[in-house]
Amino acid sequence: MCGRFAFYSPSEAAAELFGVSTSKKVRPRYNIAPTQDIAAIREDSDKKRELVMLRWGLVPFWAKDPSIGNRMINARAETVAEKPSYRAAFRHRRCVVLADGFYEWRRENDGKTPYYISLSSGEPFALAGLWENWKDKESGESLQTTTLITMEANEFMQPLHHRMPVVLEAQAVDEWLSGSVDLLESAAERTPELTAWPVDRRVNNARNEGAELIEAAGDILR
Repeated sequence: MCGRFAFYSPSEAAAELFGVSTSKKVRPRYNIAPTQDIAAIREDSDKKRELVMLRWGLVPFWAKDPSIGNRMINARAETVAEKPSYRAAFRHRRCVVLADGFYEWRRENDGKTPYYISLSSGEPFALAGLWENWKDKESGESLQTTTLITMEANEFMQPLHHRMPVVLEAQAVDEWLSGSVDLLESAAERTPELTAWPVDRRVNNARNEGAELIEAAGDILR
């Protein structure tokens, strides 16, 4: 799964890397958690890419209660095309979420140790996602939300966790946003080279923030 990540690169540079020109500034975050607003790229009605902020935790357009989004932060790649909660968004409302790294917790002798995982290159990347627009029938208020696609862990990630987010480089972003139905099948083989290291357990608390949260507290995994 993916339940916490970081995005601290300059938003303008990251957006340009994935084909968006924007002056929107996104505050650097090192401990992004579900229900918070996150930076995403999607296509508008004219097929032009835009940088938007979406709440993490997808609320299907047909939902009666938006609190359903609190438990819909991830969608499994194996079933996302068929699940009622995700299939409409899979066909028509795709996005990518901007990230510099994500966290996973490995069970060790003294408990679970958080690891920070990023590209070996150090560059920002995109996470495959879906978005939805939910409207309150009484007030008419709109809520735009997103979920991250996860898949079985690749060889690098298996020692840390059995699931991982779908990590996309620029070319794969083009395929994902264009509606490719085959990309998820080859996502593991196409995942960019990753690196990881243990970090302080202060990241366990979503209220903690700051660059010190991604500082290595042990050996780097390559």
